[in-house]
Amino acid sequence: MLLVLSEDQKAHLGCLPRLGSAAVGELGRLAVELLRRGAAPRACEAAARKLGVGVDAIQRGVEGLTYLLTESSKLMLYLDNRKEIRSILSELAPKLPSYHSLEWRLDVQLASRSLRQQIKPAVTLKLHLNQNEDQTAQVLQTDPSTLLHLIQQLEQALGEMKTNHCRRIVRNMK
Repeated sequence: MLLVLSEDQKAHLGCLPRLGSAAVGELGRLAVELLRRGAAPRACEAAARKLGVGVDAIQRGVEGLTYLLTESSKLMLYLDNRKEIRSILSELAPKLPSYHSLEWRLDVQLASRSLRQQIKPAVTLKLHLNQNEDQTAQVLQTDPSTLLHLIQQLEQALGEMKTNHCRRIVRNMK
């Protein structure tokens, strides 16, 4: 796999050869800490004072190294800390709600005061979700044609997940 960097990322990493190996080691430590705990401006300021470099240069270098670490671990290039970086990235991923159950009801309006021969179907869905040990419910209402279209799109997405290309991507993400 080839790791492609944009011009901004190249500029962020461009200051690293001038700083020396000790500074790059310190920036690498700060990049891993940034992944683990989030932004740490005080640590960047302390490193800037210690190395005699501007705070902006330190922050850009740390951001560049953070991007380089995450992308190289996704591509399985940086094998030394790959497991640690991937575990940090999995912790940072948003926790999405998961399916618990579904209730549905079909409502049909047969007539109204102005139209006596009107048939207007509607499907009401109550979707129960689990998120962080809490249960929530979402009520949705649609007409049958839109529901059929939604079902077709979901079946198409499931069929797409069974292709070799998607299987390979999912296998490499784990």
